[in-house]
Amino acid sequence: MQRRTFLSSTLAASALTATAIAQPEYQSQPEAANTPRKPFVVKTGEARFGEKTKLFGTSPNDIKVSAKDTGGNLTIFEYNGQEKGGPPMHIHPHQDEIFYILVGQYRFQVGDEKHELTAGDAIFMPRNVPHTFAQLSDSGRMIFFLQPDSRMEDYFREVGKLTPKTVQQEGPKLFASHDMQVVGPPLHLND
Repeated sequence: MQRRTFLSSTLAASALTATAIAQPEYQSQPEAANTPRKPFVVKTGEARFGEKTKLFGTSPNDIKVSAKDTGGNLTIFEYNGQEKGGPPMHIHPHQDEIFYILVGQYRFQVGDEKHELTAGDAIFMPRNVPHTFAQLSDSGRMIFFLQPDSRMEDYFREVGKLTPKTVQQEGPKLFASHDMQVVGPPLHLND
């Protein structure tokens, strides 16, 4: 009986140790443990902390749940697309992304697979897999999640300061400085 208890305890300790060792490089930010966590509401048309950011020069990309709220484990954005198109094919080595379409039509490419999404559809894109999207409709709206956040909130703040013309010039540098890699062009709308 003692041997069985010893073996069970040893296996359980080994599993816990393996789990601790296998944790990703990006973990919770230490300040989250010291920050009182309280519920909050972010109303329609508003952004967390009143902070407004834009993508592609014209499209609001509001932070709804900040990395500051989750210790860096999650950020949620609401994107209101005002024009067709999307970002270049890129890789996030440290984040998974989830998109949930509220309005409009989008085409996503994840690896070699292409998917058409409309209102009510969701897509999960794992880290380290090349991906992009294109808004196909004149306008669209979606919620997207980055987990863990790492430096993505900061990326969207920086890219939001650029004009559409300077995004093309400065975009690859911004991607690289925020732990992403551009690996291909944006999707063509008639692909």
